[in-house]
Amino acid sequence: MASLQLCDNYLLVKPSISPRFLLPQRFSHRLIPKASASPPSPSSSASSSSLSLNRRQLLYQSAAVSLSLSSIVGPVKADEQLSEWERVFLPIDPGVVLLDIAFVPDEPSRGFLLGTRQTLLETKDGGNTWAPRSIPSAEEEDFNYRFNSISFKGKEGWIIGKPAILLYTADGGENWSRIPLSSQLPGDMVFIEATGEKSAEMVTDEGAIYVTSNKGYNWKAAIQETVSATLNRTVSSGISGASYYTGTFSAVNRSPDGRYVAVSSRGNFFLTWEPGQPYWQPHNRAVARRIQNMGWRADGGLWLLVRGGGLYLSKGTGISEEFEEVPVQSRGFGILDVGYRSEEEAWAAGGSGILLRTRNGGKSWNRDKAADNIAANLYAVKFVDDKKGFVLGNDGVLLRYVG
Repeated sequence: MASLQLCDNYLLVKPSISPRFLLPQRFSHRLIPKASASPPSPSSSASSSSLSLNRRQLLYQSAAVSLSLSSIVGPVKADEQLSEWERVFLPIDPGVVLLDIAFVPDEPSRGFLLGTRQTLLETKDGGNTWAPRSIPSAEEEDFNYRFNSISFKGKEGWIIGKPAILLYTADGGENWSRIPLSSQLPGDMVFIEATGEKSAEMVTDEGAIYVTSNKGYNWKAAIQETVSATLNRTVSSGISGASYYTGTFSAVNRSPDGRYVAVSSRGNFFLTWEPGQPYWQPHNRAVARRIQNMGWRADGGLWLLVRGGGLYLSKGTGISEEFEEVPVQSRGFGILDVGYRSEEEAWAAGGSGILLRTRNGGKSWNRDKAADNIAANLYAVKFVDDKKGFVLGNDGVLLRYVG
């Protein structure tokens, strides 16, 4: 609430600081005349008009000094910036976990947002507002789909979900058709990437990779065996915990040039795959704690997150088993994802609204307080380009980058 301070015949209004995390407006102040006990006499009014004006200017200047930014919020350090994110409120049920987001390259203002409980939202204004989107072919059966992944190239787009469902559009999402899938598909579909005309690449949580070039009606295996088969066949590979592996992926990420990195469900080792390789390549983790998530930096190197908090960067670019820890102010909460806006700038998000930024390629990180008052875990950071980015969380929490 604004506070009132008596200053001669005027009440000085000090504006309160907004608890919202949006970019705050400039601090302002104004003078409001205080109720006078008796009106001034006519004879004194004219003679003191000049003096009153001078006094008013003096009071105004004094108030400006007393209400300077430093006296209200303290000195602003050079490495502290006002928040560059705002929350977008969505028309969905509480409890929905947002899982993926994508925009139509040929229609940059049009995009789609996916989540649990068959959540599918559409925006036509670049992500400022969202509306529920219904797909009749996905509502014919008595299923509550979890839409896991979405991808566009041109106007062609793909959506996959669990239980197994595959949707395709050729007109930027105006119409979606359901593509039949084989019941013999190993594992659940967790990721899809649009790669060209009627072409896509799909990954399951058991490590199967398939490609299609005819709109999903036929799929060809890009890898010869699942992860379980590879690890059980190579029990002498020296990978800790890989013998008789029967788990699945807990995370999988693809680089722009088609390389993959995946984390085992127990977090005790990670795997990589490059186009042309017949099998996944397992790697021992280089840190004591189990791996939470991994992904690709903008320069082609790897980032690695461990359970319970902790961020590591690989030495050099490309696939590596050598990592260095980077100090982060995570307040004890785990970091769940990292998204790069450029080679130098990236954002990390995690439990209890933790949000961090680096401006030097990951060497140091500063906390952004945008989501401090939001009771939600932030699961994914997605940058469409350097001006359009989003953070996805549980309970339908969506943050939009406003730079």
